[in-house]
Amino acid sequence: MSNTTPTNIVKPNQRKPLFRGVCASSVTPFKADGGLELERLKPHIDWLISEGVDAISPLGSSGEFAGMEMDDRKRVLEVAIEHCGGRVPVVAGTHHVSTRLTVELSRHAERAGADALLVVPPYYMAPTPTQVMEHYRRIAAAVSVPVILYHNIPLTCVDFKTAHLVQLFEEGVIGGVKMSNAEPDRICELLQATGGRLFVYAGIDSVAFEGLCHGAHGWISGIPSMVPGAARRLYEAIAVRGDLAAAREIWAKLAPLMRLQFSAYHARGDGAHWFSVMKAGLNMIGPAVGNPAPPVLPLPREYDEPLAQILRDLGYKVESAN
Repeated sequence: MSNTTPTNIVKPNQRKPLFRGVCASSVTPFKADGGLELERLKPHIDWLISEGVDAISPLGSSGEFAGMEMDDRKRVLEVAIEHCGGRVPVVAGTHHVSTRLTVELSRHAERAGADALLVVPPYYMAPTPTQVMEHYRRIAAAVSVPVILYHNIPLTCVDFKTAHLVQLFEEGVIGGVKMSNAEPDRICELLQATGGRLFVYAGIDSVAFEGLCHGAHGWISGIPSMVPGAARRLYEAIAVRGDLAAAREIWAKLAPLMRLQFSAYHARGDGAHWFSVMKAGLNMIGPAVGNPAPPVLPLPREYDEPLAQILRDLGYKVESAN
């Protein structure tokens, strides 16, 4: 890790407070030909808010940003922010493979009214941690809303250690971290290193229970995006009431969804793709959002009934398992 003095482009970007609680990554509805179907986005957002989310994050992984052109990303974000209408904070995904395009998307998000940004490290080129730290400094210099760093090693090949993240926080570059790491202690270590001043969010469902018990400020992942009401019940049991017995009962019903949703991801092979599960589940219990954009395909029929039963066990009315 480099101890180089930060460049003079850095400025604090923590003027707005970040959210605490459950954040849903809103999905992007597509037509059969791959075009945007934005009329489906508004009822989807209304449903998420009715489920009790504390924030919404358009164009996260669940927003399928990686398969979208710049103009479409901007259109989705503008519609989401306008329709949200200040009901909950909007954390805009502004990731891209280059610093220049990430800055462009970040500036656009701030102008559109985003309350914060969620930014994954540049993907595919696998830059070094030192290079990616400068990437975040340039983003922070371009905007005045908080930046949440999306820590996602498998899909970026960038592994920021706790020391890197603390340095970026102390410089005022980032205000939060979405920790999508399968090791719960990465959340614990980061919280302890900053005394809870850096907002840390559980970013993958397999560590959500432990992360919230360690004191994570919230949860941004698949379960909060598909069954937000159930996710909120778990968050309140742990973070608000400190009722571990109740939290265990809630998690016992959520864990099967986590295992189904990430079965292919964790096996690094075939099975139920996490996003196919998410869109299928949303189609069963909320306003229809359509299918994933290829190459991700709809959930195979063999998983429909197991998913539907999990959703019923969580208290949702399943309209259709087909």
